[in-house]
Amino acid sequence: MDQNRPPPRSRSIYLLPNLFTTAGLFAGFYAIIAAANGQFVNASIAVFVAAVMDGLDGRVARLTGTSSEFGVQYDSLADLVSFGMAPALVMYHWALASLKFDGDVMGRVGWAAAFLYAACAALRLARFNTQVGVVDKCWFVGLASPAAAGLMMSFVWAFADGGLGWNGEELRYVALGVTILAALLMVSRIRFWSFKGGNGKGARSERVPFVVLALVPIVIAIMVTDPPRVLFVVGVIYALSGPAMWLWQRWRQPAAVE
Repeated sequence: MDQNRPPPRSRSIYLLPNLFTTAGLFAGFYAIIAAANGQFVNASIAVFVAAVMDGLDGRVARLTGTSSEFGVQYDSLADLVSFGMAPALVMYHWALASLKFDGDVMGRVGWAAAFLYAACAALRLARFNTQVGVVDKCWFVGLASPAAAGLMMSFVWAFADGGLGWNGEELRYVALGVTILAALLMVSRIRFWSFKGGNGKGARSERVPFVVLALVPIVIAIMVTDPPRVLFVVGVIYALSGPAMWLWQRWRQPAAVE
């Protein structure tokens, strides 16, 4: 026998990244329960907690060398709950359900829009899994599901806490537009900046421009002043950055040809 063979990796190490994934799944599940009980601020915060856990599980897996196919599949299923089902149901309970007051047809439009968002999140996650290692890591093809969930939940949080004076029923048509927009952006071919460095080779793919690191403390300082409204503004800007860049490229293309 080979005496120099390294000892097998402890199975307990693989538990660590999956614990973060489970925590994110729990946060998404809690958001659904909280929304059903009318606790929309708590539900929105829970989805953001799930996003933090989603970022940590992959990072921990890479740092500890415990990435596995099981972890990838488990993370994807957890994301479907936390960033697909949870935002759709939170938005439905907060605003889209109020469309029924405008007639039976609009009532069906409300839950159909919530289903559209959940279905597009599932399609976005499936497409992402099939494109890993193929697309440039600098970009997401379509709005990433955590970013779409952030846009949805920051919108709910910004108004559900009463700070702006409008409730979900009054904003039901705006909520309908936000839901459909987030859904369609997820399955679009529009590229969004992933905040990752460029060549996809090992550690280099984790590098980001220095200006991004310099902006982080500034964003945090602004965010603590009014978290829901700041997050909503950031979510809107990021969601619109992809279409804006696509339009800019389309406008520049004919000029380049001429």
